[in-house]
Amino acid sequence: MENYIDGNQNRPKGAERLDNSSNLIVTIDGPVQIVAINRPDRRNAIDMETANNLVEVFKQFDANDDLRVAVLTGTNGNFCAGADLKAISQGTANKVHEEGDAPLGISRMRLSKPVVAAIEGYAVAGGLELAIWCDLRVVGESAVLGVFCRRFGVPLVDLGTIRLPRLIGQSRAMDMILTGRGVHSSEALQFGLANRVVEDGRALEEAVSIGKSIAAFPQICMRNDRTSLYEQWDLSTESAVKNEVRLGLETIRSGETLSGASTFLEGLGRHGKSVEE
Repeated sequence: MENYIDGNQNRPKGAERLDNSSNLIVTIDGPVQIVAINRPDRRNAIDMETANNLVEVFKQFDANDDLRVAVLTGTNGNFCAGADLKAISQGTANKVHEEGDAPLGISRMRLSKPVVAAIEGYAVAGGLELAIWCDLRVVGESAVLGVFCRRFGVPLVDLGTIRLPRLIGQSRAMDMILTGRGVHSSEALQFGLANRVVEDGRALEEAVSIGKSIAAFPQICMRNDRTSLYEQWDLSTESAVKNEVRLGLETIRSGETLSGASTFLEGLGRHGKSVEE
């Protein structure tokens, strides 16, 4: 499979490249939108302009009914090195406010659709925070994830201290946050920080494949279950149960459940297969 994004910004046949800023490359492959951070000279570190562009791209993705899953990745063999420290040193750092968009743009957004991270090379500091903002992470064998900003006095302000312990547990998160050490793909998989580990160079391909599989499911049911999972963190157990039932009833009333039951009786979608197989 030809790379979606490489040094020449190639893409496979059938994938449509949209109008892009110089720091993002946005490509459409069927129901999947691929967003690549494109600042290879900075290991895809995020400056203020890139953060703002990410917000706009993902707002448009969430509002587009033709798109069902997004993939976030980086060009030139790296995912993202976090905030641009050069910009910080020059006094043009990303803005840090208690309200509004996050310093890296998107990390406070809660989308209605899934996002899969395709990680090659480094996903560190704020890049790690962007990776754990995503619903799933596909990681190349040589990838490294870590809180490298620990070395430079740059705080985690893109929800890293919140999402990381929720994702992998407090003990492991504390290890990463206090020591700033790099976590390689095999350990990331053991932690649950990575969902899949693939050969180097195949993270994007696998992430898009997962995205298309998710896009083939009944969407109201999938999105409501995903919403319940996220919202339960903010609720008591009793309220979370009620919220799950409320969203489940919404799915049932949509007709997707009855349609799915009919599909099952027709013999489709069994034994782990897609209903389209």
